[in-house]
Amino acid sequence: MKIAIFAETYLPYLNGVVTHISVLKSGLEKLGHEVLIVSADAHAKHHYIENGILHCPAVTSKRIYGYGLASPLSQKRLNMILKFNPDIIHVQTEFGVGLSGIMIAKILRIPLVYTLHTMYDDYIYYVAPSKLVPLVKKLSHGYAKIIAGSVNAITGPSVKIQDYFQSHGVKKPVNIIPNTIEIEKFDPNNFSEEQKKELKQRYNIPDDQMIAIFVGRIGKEKSVDVLLEYWAQTIKPEDGIHLLIVGGGPDSEPLQELAKTLNLDSMVTFTGPVPHEEVASYYAISDVFVTASLSEVYSMTILESMASGLPVLQRFDELISNQIQAGKNGFFFNSATEMASVLRILKRKNPEDMKKMREAVINSVKDSGAESLAKSLLEIYTDLTGKKKYKKATQLRDSINNSKIKLTKLHRVKK
Repeated sequence: MKIAIFAETYLPYLNGVVTHISVLKSGLEKLGHEVLIVSADAHAKHHYIENGILHCPAVTSKRIYGYGLASPLSQKRLNMILKFNPDIIHVQTEFGVGLSGIMIAKILRIPLVYTLHTMYDDYIYYVAPSKLVPLVKKLSHGYAKIIAGSVNAITGPSVKIQDYFQSHGVKKPVNIIPNTIEIEKFDPNNFSEEQKKELKQRYNIPDDQMIAIFVGRIGKEKSVDVLLEYWAQTIKPEDGIHLLIVGGGPDSEPLQELAKTLNLDSMVTFTGPVPHEEVASYYAISDVFVTASLSEVYSMTILESMASGLPVLQRFDELISNQIQAGKNGFFFNSATEMASVLRILKRKNPEDMKKMREAVINSVKDSGAESLAKSLLEIYTDLTGKKKYKKATQLRDSINNSKIKLTKLHRVKK
C-alpha cells in the first residue's frame, strides 16, 4: 500500500507529533508499505522529494513555535502526489499542509484519515490576545468540526480526543490508537555508568541525589511553574531530591527567574534545549519522571521515560489517566503534599526494589513499538480502501495518473 502522510512539521524539527509520524513511517515501511511524508519546509525554495519526504516551501511563523506554514494550494504539489499515486491520505495537521491533503484526497477520490494530536484550547494564547481567546476558541471548535466532517476516519491517542469532538457535536466515531515510540532507543543499558557519571558532573548533580526529570517544551501549557511552586512548598535540600528540567521554549527565562525567586537554585537545574538523540541519556541518569501538565493528549515523553524504566509521577488528569497504571508504572498527585510524599517514598526504596519497579515500568510499554502503531492504522487503511467506491476511484486515478489535473478544475473529476 502507498500512504501519503501530511504533516506541518517533520524531521529535523522535533515534537510529539513529529515523533509519532516518524515512528509510524518506520513501522509501515518495516511491514513492506511505501510512505511519502508531505511537510512544510521554511528552507525549501521549491517542492522536492528527498528520502521519502516531499518538502513544501513555507514561511516561518514566529507565533507557532517558529515552524513553517505552507500554502494549501499548489499545482506542483498536486502533480508530485499524483506521481506517487497514493492509496490513502493520512492528515496529521489542521493548517496549510493538512488542508492541502484534504483537497488532494477529494481530487483523487481516495480515503482520508485524520489524526488530532493537540488540544488547541491550551495553545490559543500563542496566537490570540487574551481578550480574543473566547472568540478564537469558538472559531477553533467550528473549524475542527468542519475538518472532522470532511474525512472518512478520525483517530486520536486518547479518550480526550473523543471527548473533545463529541462535546462539539461531532458524531463520527474516534478510533483510539495510543502513541508509540521506538522502545529500543531508550533502553537505559545503552549507557555505561561512566557516561551517566559524566552527565551528572556536567550539571553538578551529586551522586547521592535522586533525580526527578521533566522533559518537554518549556511553555505555559506544560505547567512547569506549578511544578516549581509545588517543589518550593514541600521539597527541602536535605531531602536529596533534584529536579532536572530538560527542554527549551518561550517560558525558559521566566521560569528560571521563578526558580531563583523561590530559592530553588540548589535543587533545580534547567538544561535548555537538548538534541533529541541525546535525550535518552538524560532519562538514563534519572530515577522518576514528574509532570504537572494537564495539556497532554497521550504524552510521548511519558512513554520515553517509561521505556527508560522511570516510574511517572503525574498531576491527575482523568481523560488521560489510562496512560498510567497507578502503583505499577507510575503515580498520580493532586497537590504539592501528595507529590512530595511519593517522591520521598521512592527515595527511601532500596536498590533491589527500585530495580524491580524499573523492570515493571519497562514491561508496561514493551508493546508500544513502531510495528504495533502501524498495524493498528493499517486496519483502518485496509477497511477504507476496500470499500467499493474507492476501488472504482483507483481505476479512475490510474487512468489519469499521467495527466495534468488543475486545482481549478477539481469539481470536474467525476466519481
